[in-house]
Amino acid sequence: MSVVALLALDGVPAHQLSTPGLIFGAASRSFHRGPPYELRVCSATDVITAPPGAFRITPDRGLDGLEDADTVILTGYRECPAAPSSAVLDAVRAAAARGARIGAIGAGAFVLAATGLLDGRRATTDWARVPELARRHPRIRLDTVDFVVADGPFLTSAGVLGGKDLCLRIVEEEHGVPVAVEADRQLFLMLPDPSETLRASDPDEGSARRPFADSGAECHFASTTAWMEANLRHPLTLAEIAEHAGTSVRSLSRGFRARTGLTPLQYLLRARVRRAQWLLEHSDAPVAQIATRTGLGTPANLRHHFQRLNGTTPSAYRAAFRELVGIFAPVERGQVATEDGMWRG
Repeated sequence: MSVVALLALDGVPAHQLSTPGLIFGAASRSFHRGPPYELRVCSATDVITAPPGAFRITPDRGLDGLEDADTVILTGYRECPAAPSSAVLDAVRAAAARGARIGAIGAGAFVLAATGLLDGRRATTDWARVPELARRHPRIRLDTVDFVVADGPFLTSAGVLGGKDLCLRIVEEEHGVPVAVEADRQLFLMLPDPSETLRASDPDEGSARRPFADSGAECHFASTTAWMEANLRHPLTLAEIAEHAGTSVRSLSRGFRARTGLTPLQYLLRARVRRAQWLLEHSDAPVAQIATRTGLGTPANLRHHFQRLNGTTPSAYRAAFRELVGIFAPVERGQVATEDGMWRG
C-alpha cells in the first residue's frame, strides 16, 4: 500500500483536498489486488479552515504523518503568506531527503519553493501566481506551458486541471496507464477551470484584456500568454504579440526565454499542439477542423507538429486514447468542445 500525505495549510481551497481524494479513491477501486493507497490529511495545526465557506477541517495527523509517506502532496492556499513555518519546511525537507516523492498543487509550489528544493529546477504554479513565485524565487525555472511539471522527485501543477493530472501522474507511475485511465474515466474526464488557467471565456471572440500596465513585467507576461492562448485560431505574428504586450519584440523574446526557455513562437506552437491534443481527446471534430481551430491551418501542418512533439499522429493518438478510456462518444450529440475547454450546446 502506498501512503499519500496531503500537507494542508490554513486557508487550503476545499477542492485541493477533495480532488486527490477522488483520484486516489477511484484508483483504489480500479486496482483489483487490494487497496493501493492510504490517504491522510496532515497539518501543523489542530484545525484548518478551508474557504470559500470557511468550514473547519480536523486533520488526520500532524507533521509526523509525513515521516512514513511515500508521496507528500503540498496543497495551496488562497493567499500567499511570507513563508510557511520552519516546522513545515523542515518536515518537507526531511521527507525529500529520505526519498519521498513531493508534489505541489497550485500555490503549494510556494511551500516547496521555500524549502530551496526547487532551486535550479523546472516548476509551475497557478498561472495567475507565476509572477509572484518568480519574484520570490528567481532561481526556479518556471514553466507556463504545461499543467504538470516533473523534475526529479518533484512535481508541480497549475490550476484545477493540473492538480487532477498531478494525482493521475502519480497513479500512472505506481500502477500503470490502465489504472490511471480507469480512475480518470470514473471521474468523467473533469474539465479545466478557466478562471485558474487564465483562459478567456470565449476564445472565438478573442480577449479584450491588455497587460496590467502597473503590475510589472511578470504580470505583463502572464496576461500576454493568456491572450495568446485565447486567440490560438488566429494567425499571430511576433510583432502582434509584442504590440499586445506593450513591449518591443526584443524584450518580449528575452522575457519568454527567461521564463519558459522558449521563444514566443515556440510557446505559441506548443500551446496550439496542446489544444489540439485536448480536442482530440474530448471531441469528435475531424482533424481538418482541429487544425483550423488551433491555428495550425492544415491537417498536414497539424500532423507534422503533433508527431514531432508527441511522437505519434493525431489520428493514432485519438484512437489510442479512446481505446484506453473505453469511450467513443466523449460529448452528447449537439454539444461542441470549444478551444477554451468549455462545452457549448
